[in-house]
Amino acid sequence: MKKSILDKLQVLADAAKYDVSCASSGLNKKNTGAIGNSAASGICHAWSSDGRCISLLKILLTNFCVYDCEYCVNRLSNDVDRASFTPEEVAELTIEFYRRNYIEGLFLSSAIEKNPNYTMEKIIKTLLILRNKYHFAGYIHVKAIPGADEILIHQAGELADRMSVNIELPTEDGLKLLAPQKSMKKLFLPMNQIKDQINQSKYELSHFKNAKKFVPAGQSTQMIVGATNESDFSMINITDQLYKRFSLKRVYFSAYVPVNKGGNLPAISTGATPMIRENRLYQADWLLRFYKFEAKELLDKENPNFDLDFDPKIMWAFRNIHEFPKEINKVSLNELLRIPGIGLVSARRILNQRKVRNITYEDLKKIGVVVKRARFFITCNGKYYGEKNLEPETIKNILNPLPPYEQLELRINQ
Repeated sequence: MKKSILDKLQVLADAAKYDVSCASSGLNKKNTGAIGNSAASGICHAWSSDGRCISLLKILLTNFCVYDCEYCVNRLSNDVDRASFTPEEVAELTIEFYRRNYIEGLFLSSAIEKNPNYTMEKIIKTLLILRNKYHFAGYIHVKAIPGADEILIHQAGELADRMSVNIELPTEDGLKLLAPQKSMKKLFLPMNQIKDQINQSKYELSHFKNAKKFVPAGQSTQMIVGATNESDFSMINITDQLYKRFSLKRVYFSAYVPVNKGGNLPAISTGATPMIRENRLYQADWLLRFYKFEAKELLDKENPNFDLDFDPKIMWAFRNIHEFPKEINKVSLNELLRIPGIGLVSARRILNQRKVRNITYEDLKKIGVVVKRARFFITCNGKYYGEKNLEPETIKNILNPLPPYEQLELRINQ
């Protein structure tokens, strides 16, 4: 039976929810005469560089796939409802949603239908219709399909605002175990091409008035947390390497969701911590990108995983307790950023305030410092406000983390 566009939308929007490059609202409220719409099918939220929340139509072009990755709901051997949009249907959906003010842009991913080139050509045709026929200038994020010809990646990059290549698993061994049709070499090839062409575009734009932009919002990737036995040390190291090697804008982490059963997949009963690990990895990622930390400072082979009770920054402080306390009125910006309880905004406020007068302990809370945490690691005008013994175990007991929390059971309706 031939599916309608709305039937396809329901199937392919649901299949796209496992890509976390932007976050879905998860709502499905009925409109009873009020203004606005929050239908679940395909509407998700992303955030711009200035902090605005942007609604996107998030769908797969198709969930027909020639790959048989064990962790993926759309794997070739799964008996799931399949659908495939035409480029014209995706373009029409995007414009109709935009005209109704449901969305501001498009997040278009895809399984590999027939072969990489065939899939990439369909993505490009979709973008051409949107940009040229409908003159849509809104935000578009698309997937670069590993294995597609370079010319196709280039054409898509001139039409999209952001592109991403999801490596899914952080090591070659992990790919061999769960996704043997993929390899790091094949995944890194389009990522490197996108990086080089972004740099080339920046050079041309600085020299030629009519030069074309190429992926102006940069590229990103995603890794699954907990599908294989890689440690946090492995994941944060590959994350650091990806930022340095490919100049990525973001690395996204996705806690493993047991949508399939298989001998190489972790048992559901052991999946109680991926969501907590995902949170810790995002915190570590923030430290890499904005706090000038190196991956080797956060974890090592002797300590391969993040603590589930305390965040990576304070755990680094515990391991380097000999560097504390730091005098709040004397240390540099980089040193301020390594003090638990002090963030980017509060660190800059401290520097600005110090130009006028010395900061007192009473000033810290007004500035935005989390005093409950920071007081153990600082002095103000030579005075220490923590405990008599600057010992990690003493501080841990005082901070008194919340009782261990459990990840809710995921129930999937077949």
